[in-house]
Amino acid sequence: MANSNTQIDPMHAEEIGHGNSIAAWTLVGISMIGVIIGGIAFAGHNPTMVYAGLGVVVLGMIAGWIMKKAGFGVGGARSGSSH
Repeated sequence: MANSNTQIDPMHAEEIGHGNSIAAWTLVGISMIGVIIGGIAFAGHNPTMVYAGLGVVVLGMIAGWIMKKAGFGVGGARSGSSH
């Protein structure tokens, strides 16, 4: 049974958001590609490609940050009405 205090608690009335935005999903998608590259390279004992995968993850972080600054983050001007 739910605690009745959570119904009046203002912390539970706020929308969390969870970074559900175009910028966040771009960051996650690019980073996933980098992790897959790095993981396969690690299993194949290829340190150069491991670092290349790490570089792709960093590029994903930069792309997400740029997109957030461009208004595609949560609450941004270009993020759409659902965010």
